[in-house]
Amino acid sequence: MDKSEQSSITDPSFIEQVQRLHKLTLYGRWLFVAFLWLTIAPVSLWGLRTEISLWKQYFTWVAVRYGLFYHPLSTFGLAFCIGMTAAVLVWQSRNILFGIPQPEKQRLEKQVYQIRQQGPSHPLWKWVCQ
Repeated sequence: MDKSEQSSITDPSFIEQVQRLHKLTLYGRWLFVAFLWLTIAPVSLWGLRTEISLWKQYFTWVAVRYGLFYHPLSTFGLAFCIGMTAAVLVWQSRNILFGIPQPEKQRLEKQVYQIRQQGPSHPLWKWVCQ
């Protein structure tokens, strides 16, 4: 970091901008998860519709296992949705419980500095710097 970057880190508006960028990152991750659940999950569940009707009549774990085994694309789609949701939950929980890790904080600071350097032509300028 050069002197201008270090002096801006102690600036209260810079710290607020870093927090705004972190919040934008958080919203972006949840929007991506919502997008997955609104697009991939219904298609995956549609692929399992015959098995789901069977599970409603005679639910056994073996039926679930075979239903998922013989529909790998549907299984992958649902696993991807569940995995991304779990990953975002763990990431957000870690940040709430332990704070943002130092490398991630430095990445956010560097990104805010780049947004400030580019000015209003940067796509995130109006959400981070104003």
